[in-house]
Amino acid sequence: MKRNWFLFCLYLLPGLLLAQTQRQQYSAVVTRPDSIQIPFRFEQVREQNKIRWYILNASERLLVDDFQPEGDSLLVQMPFFESAFKLFVHKDGVMRGRWMKKTASDPFTLPFEAKPIQTQSTTTKSNVSVQGRWRVAFQRSNGTWRPSVGMFTQQDNRVTGTFLNPSGDYRFLEGTVQNGQLQLACFDGSHAYLFTAKFLNDTTIADGVFYAGLAGKENWKAIKDPKASLPDAPVVFAMKPGESKLSFRFPSIDGDTVSLSDARFRNKPVIIQIMGSWCPNCMDETAMLSTFYKQYRNKGVEVLALAYEYSTDFERSRKSIDRFRKRFDVQYPMLVTGITVSDEKRAEKTLPQLTGIHYFPSTIFVGKDGTVRYLHQGYAGPATGKEHDAFMADFYRKVQTLLAE
Repeated sequence: MKRNWFLFCLYLLPGLLLAQTQRQQYSAVVTRPDSIQIPFRFEQVREQNKIRWYILNASERLLVDDFQPEGDSLLVQMPFFESAFKLFVHKDGVMRGRWMKKTASDPFTLPFEAKPIQTQSTTTKSNVSVQGRWRVAFQRSNGTWRPSVGMFTQQDNRVTGTFLNPSGDYRFLEGTVQNGQLQLACFDGSHAYLFTAKFLNDTTIADGVFYAGLAGKENWKAIKDPKASLPDAPVVFAMKPGESKLSFRFPSIDGDTVSLSDARFRNKPVIIQIMGSWCPNCMDETAMLSTFYKQYRNKGVEVLALAYEYSTDFERSRKSIDRFRKRFDVQYPMLVTGITVSDEKRAEKTLPQLTGIHYFPSTIFVGKDGTVRYLHQGYAGPATGKEHDAFMADFYRKVQTLLAE
């Protein structure tokens, strides 16, 4: 144990010797079994006896502040998604180790390396523009195509943006366009994404490949279209004929049992969040709902979350969900359904009044009389810009309608 803390103190030493805050950016990669490297950046901040990382995805700064010595290495726990790094810091400042990720089945690890960025890269002019909206198609493993919308901003050769899908978005992507080649990436502890493609001309992107996590791989293509939008989705998230109210009772992460019929929810609008702590879009929605609840609780609105996790193990689920609660200061009940996200009968086993649960997150709006008034599947997060603004405007319109009843 003494050796562990000695090594940890050596890692901290430069910050201990100097009173001022020290900042250092790193260029990192995780390497897949097919040798594809998924890049990302982070900033390390040393301040007296504390270390913080900020994972940098476009405008997002994702705080990482859980560092523990483990043998001759450091264990860096990501804030969510049952994800961590185990690494060794070499004398030249290079970090090498493994990224470790739990899943619904077997956990996996990938090699990790991070090098200090000695000089900040500068943007260069590009003769190709990806700026704007794109009508995108991703090819599934069975050969069929799924629609998406690409939304990108470009400054010189630097590109940021995201892809909007029926279930949500791919969050904050960043990268470059250089010599007709596009590269975008994102890492948040769950998503480890890399998108590559080439420009055929100013309006056509071809030969795209989307690499996701351990082994995910899809082809993609895009046509520039200022009016690109998702097609109307089939109604797969609805109340069954003859049903108008939900009935459920589940344990919260605090151990008490919560039901929609409890006194705290009576004669109040209730927002029900269908989520999972494995889901980055659910993370974005949780941050939004936590802020919303603090603003609207005194106006008579209640919120509760129903979590569908990787495991039926209550304690594993509770710990993972509790990380969401602590990071976003969630003050509404978060319930563990005990049914996994991979269970095809998850709706039947938990909310049998629904036709199904297909997208995470999804949102259910319940009126003061307990009837389900609105259902929404998916979440357009802050990375989508105007789509997020439109979602929020519609969200608040629904809430105001329920309050006025």
